[in-house]
Amino acid sequence: MALAERAGLSELISSKVAITTTRVASAAVNPAGKLTSIIAGMVAGADSIDDLDVIRSGGMPRLFGGVYACSTLGLFLREFTHGHTRQLASVARAHLVNLVDRSGLLPGIDEQAFIDIDSLLRPVYGHTKQGASYGHTKIAGRQVLRKGLSPLATTISTADGAPVVAGIRLRAGRAGSGKGAASMVREAIGTARAAGASGQILVRGDSAYGTSAMVGACVQAGVRFSVGLTKNRAVHRAIATITDDAWTPVHYPGAVLDPDTGALISDAEVAEVAFTAFASTAYPVTARLVVRRVRDRARLAELFPVWRYHPFLTNSSEKTADADITHRRHAIIETVFADLIDGPLAHLPSARFAANSAWALCAAITHNLLRAAGTLTSSRHALARGATLRRQIVTVPARLTRPQRRRVLHLPAHWPWAEQWTALWHNVFGPATGPPIAA
Repeated sequence: MALAERAGLSELISSKVAITTTRVASAAVNPAGKLTSIIAGMVAGADSIDDLDVIRSGGMPRLFGGVYACSTLGLFLREFTHGHTRQLASVARAHLVNLVDRSGLLPGIDEQAFIDIDSLLRPVYGHTKQGASYGHTKIAGRQVLRKGLSPLATTISTADGAPVVAGIRLRAGRAGSGKGAASMVREAIGTARAAGASGQILVRGDSAYGTSAMVGACVQAGVRFSVGLTKNRAVHRAIATITDDAWTPVHYPGAVLDPDTGALISDAEVAEVAFTAFASTAYPVTARLVVRRVRDRARLAELFPVWRYHPFLTNSSEKTADADITHRRHAIIETVFADLIDGPLAHLPSARFAANSAWALCAAITHNLLRAAGTLTSSRHALARGATLRRQIVTVPARLTRPQRRRVLHLPAHWPWAEQWTALWHNVFGPATGPPIAA
């Protein structure tokens, strides 16, 4: 939380979030203190409003001031409206920029940055959840209908830096995956540039985001794009024009070679052709249609090979095989979703839609804060999962004493990550403040 304050979290909340009309007079008092309490609880592992009481357990009341009860925080969240969530989204973007400046987050962002966009469906239960509706999700490889809410998220990553959340927006469960994608990408591009992305920016997405609005937003912003396309008649005709000798094998990182023949065991091949997408709209786009094909393993006894085709549209300058490898790395956003689901987004705890939107934004701020703390801890923790950071850095079995009215935190003598914890302490507070005394 000291790192969050060094990045100006309380000041940003105080200047941007203003709840003037409330149902309960005291509910919106001190939004900075209440939102930082929610984020502190999420950092400590809370995934529901009741779990936020963890920040009042043990010796925390003696270590932290201005800690609120979970009932007070729940009352505060229920005062949010759509406008207030937009204010909090602005805080999340500005705080991410400050974290990059103060922690070395996203190394290499000045050379190349990747923006990924995707959505997920979080299940909810009961009849009082606002916005809850049935949407499509994939479970064990099968498409199923499930009642829930659908967050749309954008992430920023680099070749050497783990992804951070650039923005997250809660939607109804039945919302299409691409709804609101263009505006989310515009905000993410602005955030990346404010964070120092002066070089090339590549926006990636699956076929749900291969739309005219999405690609148009990328073209207007002057960034490159790599988005999947739905296989319609025009795409099928373009694929049919690719000759048999144009296909080349793809050597994916970690691919396995046959020890007898020396050939790749994977049968994936790629080729490309010039293609004009969205020709029926007012803004057609001509770019490279890169097609990846793999053998249909369900039909191995056929007279001739049967292939499955996976096309995507890109204006990058990479070679065909490299462009395919880069596009498939879009799956890195799934690691962020796994982190959020294993943490604060395990539940969307309120019955009110706007309160759940604010909860999702606090979860995004928490994810970025943990990622920045890991960057200041060690190179290994810079890429660690949120659960790993909580177990090794946050939930330290320490003992708090007050000799001569000075608060002293006694760390365990044989804590395996004591060196990394001390490095984080020094990087946050500076060499003028000594670390806690080891017991």
